Amino acid sequence: MSKAADYLTKDTAWCPGCGNFPIRQALAEALAELDLAPHQVLMCSGIGQAAKMPHYLRLNGFNGLHGRALPPAVGARVASTALTVIVESGDGDSYGEGGNHFIHTIRRNPHLAHFVHNNQVYGLTKGQASPTSELGMQTNVQTTGVVLPPFQPLAVALTMGAGFVARCFAGERKHLKETMMAAIAFPGYALVDILQPCVTFNKINTYAWYKERCYFPAGHETSDWQAALTLARQWGEHIPLGILYNVPRPTFESHFPALAGAPLNGRPFSPSEVVGAQDEFR
Repeated sequence: MSKAADYLTKDTAWCPGCGNFPIRQALAEALAELDLAPHQVLMCSGIGQAAKMPHYLRLNGFNGLHGRALPPAVGARVASTALTVIVESGDGDSYGEGGNHFIHTIRRNPHLAHFVHNNQVYGLTKGQASPTSELGMQTNVQTTGVVLPPFQPLAVALTMGAGFVARCFAGERKHLKETMMAAIAFPGYALVDILQPCVTFNKINTYAWYKERCYFPAGHETSDWQAALTLARQWGEHIPLGILYNVPRPTFESHFPALAGAPLNGRPFSPSEVVGAQDEFR
């Protein structure tokens, strides 16, 4: 039986009070409650403070380039369908540099969970605006305020056909853990956008700011796409949390009969057997 402590390392480089800490704890607890051993889990990330997560957990980890967390995760999932694959990265990495991969991974619908630490700034590179920054937010780069409206990841995910779309808050750790468990178990691409205060560079979207605004919608039916889209677009004085949409559809892997049975990475392979196929291209 796995325990959360099996996953946790001692040292991190995050600022004291960072929202990444409760996210890390919630994930360790979620993996333990799912009774997954560290060797059964792969975490892929890109670049950023959130993307350091594989460094601070005992599991298989892969750091990609900035914005490139999803492609190796999809490849790993195809090669080893026995692995539990998680992508964990920030709002800049996932929605900015990685926006193209975000959209097309939703289209493909591989079985993986995508946890986005959304702190509305680029925390690693000293706090400039990210795709999700508030309109008018002032930073050391955007000195007169952000002029672009924020990107809406949940609404985009829903309109692209994502089957599992959720929003959590780092200050609600029990709910976050339960949502992570549901996302990991979901048969397909699952997005969890996690509101994560950056105590150093974002003085607007603080723990207190979120506590005043976040709520759990009563009676929401997670199979109602239109209701989910309405909640996904709600922001400001009222910010809904929870699983907004949960309707499976065929996964990327299910379209390829060759992936049925034993994982590809465990099957015997002989280079001589593919010589004939290679000769056809000469």
